[in-house]
Amino acid sequence: MAEEAFNGLAPAMVQESHPVADACELVFAEMHKAVVGQNALLEALMVALLSNGHVLVEGVPGTAKTLALRALARTLGVEFSRVQFTPDLMPSDIIGTNVFDPRTAEFHLRKGPLFTGILLADEVNRTPPKTQSALLEAMEERAVTIDGVTHALPQPFMVCATQNPIEFEGTYPLPEAQLDRFMLKVVVDYPTEDEETAILDRYQAGFRSNNLDAVGIRQVLTADRLAELKRHVDAVTVTPGVRRYITQLCRAGRSNRNALLGPSPRGTIYLMLATKALAAMNGRDYATPDDVKAIAHPVLDHRVLVRPESEMDGITADQVVAGMLSTVEVPR
Repeated sequence: MAEEAFNGLAPAMVQESHPVADACELVFAEMHKAVVGQNALLEALMVALLSNGHVLVEGVPGTAKTLALRALARTLGVEFSRVQFTPDLMPSDIIGTNVFDPRTAEFHLRKGPLFTGILLADEVNRTPPKTQSALLEAMEERAVTIDGVTHALPQPFMVCATQNPIEFEGTYPLPEAQLDRFMLKVVVDYPTEDEETAILDRYQAGFRSNNLDAVGIRQVLTADRLAELKRHVDAVTVTPGVRRYITQLCRAGRSNRNALLGPSPRGTIYLMLATKALAAMNGRDYATPDDVKAIAHPVLDHRVLVRPESEMDGITADQVVAGMLSTVEVPR
């Protein structure tokens, strides 16, 4: 994977050719037919996809979050579903329900939008906790239980949830248990001036985001090929020194004087899995401390709860994680 493609996430030491890196190049090339810039978001989606994780995206409306997911689904040849989370949304609205058929006098399952390859849970913090929690089993188990019967979800399956960082009236903040289920959290910013001008150029040339057929995004991966790439990621070597470094980073977050809550053991696991995916995306079969440092903020920031008194002093979770990275000794 060329380092230029990564917008600051990719460390050095990139090899010439690697099956995961080559596949990611193809996916990114197809996605960029529709999406201008937003490299950090595209990379995070691939890291999560390759390591069976889920992504929480925070950003203002109109920054290509939905467009990126629709484009990714096309490159994978999987179904894409979008659910607008609202205060009146019920769990059955997303997971489905059993419906009685009077003709056969039997119940049959009417599947909800959760039965898809890529699910966009739009403004997930606008729905009550009862409905938010309906995502938990699906995200962790890749299955849902309806009337006592467990139904497996399609493979691959990934949830990408969004939340608006500005409007908090009428919202239900995600509980820590729900936040912890997301492998990565990505903050999507406005495009640069050049990127925004490039967007206008595309629209002047006839591009419309609701018509991806016109830009010719191709399917470049199959389910079998993706499963093979995941096996390559699983095979990435993480040496004992790097594993110890990951552990020490997460433990440093728990003991930080500004942190009320630090990364959980699940966060430690996710940091290693995301590190392996990033190493493979950069064309290597081994992970380095630089891989850990490159992916640490997206994995750890949302797992750090800052003490109220520190928050009043302007301390953020991002600063706490930066402090962890600067104080924990990097293995040679």
